[in-house]
This record gives sequence, structure tokens and C-alpha cells, in this order.
Amino acid sequence: MTEFIPPGTRWVDLPSPFPMKRGGELHGARIAYETWGAPDAAGDNTLLILTGLSPDAHAAANEGNPAPGWWEAMLGPGKPIDTNRWHVVCVNALGSCKGSTGPASVNPGTGQPYRLAFPELSIEDGADAAHAVLHALGIERLACVIGNSMGGMNALAFLARHPGIARSHVNISGAARALPFSIAIRSLQREAIRLDPKWNEGNYDEASYPESGMRMARKLGVITYRSALEWDGRFGRVRLDSDRRDGEDPFGLEFEVESYLEGHARRFVHNFDPNCYLYLSRSMDWYDIGESCGGTVDEGLARIRVEKALAIGVHTDILFPLQQQQQIADGLRAGGAQSHFLPLESPQGHDAFLVDFDRFGPAVSGFLDSL
Repeated sequence: MTEFIPPGTRWVDLPSPFPMKRGGELHGARIAYETWGAPDAAGDNTLLILTGLSPDAHAAANEGNPAPGWWEAMLGPGKPIDTNRWHVVCVNALGSCKGSTGPASVNPGTGQPYRLAFPELSIEDGADAAHAVLHALGIERLACVIGNSMGGMNALAFLARHPGIARSHVNISGAARALPFSIAIRSLQREAIRLDPKWNEGNYDEASYPESGMRMARKLGVITYRSALEWDGRFGRVRLDSDRRDGEDPFGLEFEVESYLEGHARRFVHNFDPNCYLYLSRSMDWYDIGESCGGTVDEGLARIRVEKALAIGVHTDILFPLQQQQQIADGLRAGGAQSHFLPLESPQGHDAFLVDFDRFGPAVSGFLDSL
């Protein structure tokens, strides 16, 4: 069981006990966060960033950690999220292994890692944990909540459960509920981990670690994070040189795309805890804003009150397809928001917001400039 905490991470202690939506509670839990920029005199220039499944709170370089972050091109002085104007807070999701309390953390009641004794995790729990961070920092109202992928789900739950907390919202490649295709993919990823004998019902360690299961889970994920168009453009049917093949394995790696997936998966395997992966993955499958409010998805969205909203999606995203961002924009508009839907033509699929800054940068900066 391993946690991967970036240098410069700060923490907020959650209220103890911290109740969980599906039952159970946490004691002595904490949430990791980082900040950029400074609050203005009026205290109304704070943006909250809620992340996807695997990122940490280190979205960009700052005084505490000068290393580039996962959204380095988007966040900083003069960048689309301009920290000369905005005070930015990014939190690491509850249930993660990147500093926030999760299955890899020590259970104060036993002195051992939680493992599968961690309470069932919901998107709503992550939303409440993010709200607790703001409360601890003395932030009463946000200029904007920005959510990417799973963070888009967290952002909607956050806005629904804490009315009036933000003036505006940017939802990037997010969703108001999980679709069957996405559930199916994540189910296969979790199955790959659980069927690895070394997973051992969550009781693994570094000496006996479910590496094969994690590799397969990550490969399945990466395939859906990008698009067939990009795979074809980047790799085609180019084969590996003979010295890069395993001549002893008749079914070994043969194509460049296979080698890319293998390398990407191996880099990820020991940088994310398997049990945390299982919990966060399942939380996305469970999320349905309509179910959580006792109505339909559209009714759940219409209950959210923000002044302005932007939902951005990508034509080639098969994991969180465009109709989900269209639904978010329409639902928020029904609730009274000045809400817009922006479909982008990026070939890079669901991960486009992490790499296609020429498209996403102007979209986000244009919205923020209008606030």
C-alpha cells in the first residue's frame, strides 16, 4: 500500500467524523491541496479545480513545488487560467493516493492501511470534502468551479449539494451520470485488477503487487482516453524493429502502438494504488445527479444555480461523449444560467484537455475573461 504525495502539498483536516453518502464515516481524514495566485481585497477571485481520477493537486508549478504540473500549460501568470488575476485552489480527490485520505492511508482505528475497510466512496463524498477545504481556508464563495473528467462529475455534485457556492462553472469532458459504455470499460478495468492473484482481496504489498492487473487496467483506460483517429495518425501499422521484439514469445509485442501502451502502463503501475483505483473508478459508475436529487438528470441539473456556465467536449471522446456535455449545458440553462456548449474538433479524445491546449486554452480563457 503506497501513497504518492508531491512535494509542497498542503492539507486540510476534514471534520471528524466525516460521514459518507453510502454509509460509514472517516475519522482523522485529510484532503491535499495546492494554491496559486492570491485572493483579492473583495475575496471574490477564487477558482476551484477538481481533477480527474489519477491527477494529484499539483496542477502547475508553484513556490512549494517548482516541477511542472499536469495542467502546466493552462495555469500560471499570463496563461489561460491567469494567476495574476485569479486565486486558484486545486484539491486531490478524497479516496486518492496522492495525499488525500483513501484506501492506501492508515486507518487511525487500527494503525494499518484501510484497504477494503475504507467506506464505500461516492462522487458526492469528494464534493463535500472539497467544500470542507474551502471552509477551512475561509473561502465563502467562488468565482468559478472548473471540473475535468471525473472532476466534472465532482463539480456538479459540489454545486448541487452546496447551493450558492459559486458564480460560474466550467465543465470539461464531464458528465452528469455514467453511461453504460463507460461503466462497462471501468468494470473491465476493475476486473483485471481483482483477477490478478496478487491483488489478494486488497491485501497486497510491494513484494507481492498486482502489477499484471494494473497494467491491463491502465491499457484499457488509455485506449479509451484517446481516439481511433489519433492512434492511426500516431502509429499506423508501424512494426517494432527486430531488436525491440521478444523473440522468445510468439505472441509478444510486434507493433509500435503495443509498445506505447506497454510503456505507458508500466510507468503508471507503481504510481497509483490499486485499491484507490478501484474505489474511485466505482464512484464514477455510481454517479447520477438525477438519482442523487430524486429526479431525472435534467431535473438535477436544473436545480443548480450559477450565473454563467460553459460545457466543453470533444467530438472524438468515446468515454464521455459530446451529448453528455450538451446535456450539462442545457440543464444548467434550464436552471437560469447563461450557459453555453462548446464542441471541439480535437482528434485526441477524452484526454484532449490534457494535451490540446491550442483549443482548450482559448476556450477557458475566453470564458474566464467574461466573468
